[in-house]
Amino acid sequence: MMPGFLAPSQYSIEPMKTLIAIAAFLAVSAAFAGADQLVIKGSDTLGAKLVPQLAEAYKSENPGTSFNIAAEGSSTGFAALIDQAANIGMASRRAKPTEISAALAKGLDLRPTIVAWDGIAVVINSANTVKALTRKQVEQIFTGDITDWSAVGGQPGKISIYTRNTASGTYADFKELAMSKRDYAGSAQKMAGNEQIVSEVAKNPTGVGYVGLAYTKAPGIMVVAVDGKTPTQADVRDKTYPYSRPTFYYTNGSPAGLTKSFVDFTLSPKGQKIVEQVGFVPVK
Repeated sequence: MMPGFLAPSQYSIEPMKTLIAIAAFLAVSAAFAGADQLVIKGSDTLGAKLVPQLAEAYKSENPGTSFNIAAEGSSTGFAALIDQAANIGMASRRAKPTEISAALAKGLDLRPTIVAWDGIAVVINSANTVKALTRKQVEQIFTGDITDWSAVGGQPGKISIYTRNTASGTYADFKELAMSKRDYAGSAQKMAGNEQIVSEVAKNPTGVGYVGLAYTKAPGIMVVAVDGKTPTQADVRDKTYPYSRPTFYYTNGSPAGLTKSFVDFTLSPKGQKIVEQVGFVPVK
């Protein structure tokens, strides 16, 4: 035996256990580091129901993929893309000029892909006797010009308005499509998501709000016809419903790699079937 070296039996057991533990930790870490992950942030309209279901279906075909999905409003999706903190920004509206400029200043190109069509439904409590409104009446209700249901043929009662918050693309789209870009009534209560709006309207006999198509089947609410049209899939597809709109995935430039794979899956027949099942209108 060479001087200065110990026989195998003289090695300490504890250091060997430590080396084995470190090796195991590194192997697990390497496995996680090698896993494919998509970070998707933005629209609650897309992110609360549709995108998680698409992600689950995608993972069933691509088991090594993981998703980090945060649905906190379209504005947060654009901010995440600009900060390079997301692969995909979900949006229920188009990017604002200020967002496009902020992206360009960082050398980024906000590129939209329409992934589904949606109709913003006006919803009221199921006990309300009002069945239909004109576009003008919708505008007057949400801007605060009309404050009592008796003014539109309903039972007397002060109208309680529920809207999305300012980070929401639906908040901006409804303001443009239904309110002639006027401000919401000062009494309007801002909700974080579609599900919160339907929950509040279902509890309040004088409540009114607006939600995406996928959220109109909740108990305790009903959809009001606007100018004789309800947001059926046919009327949204034909754009005859007045509050029809596209919804988007935004990416930095043309999607590539895993991002492209998920975008393509969303637009595939299987992905678009999920779009329809959740309650949106397929793009194809």
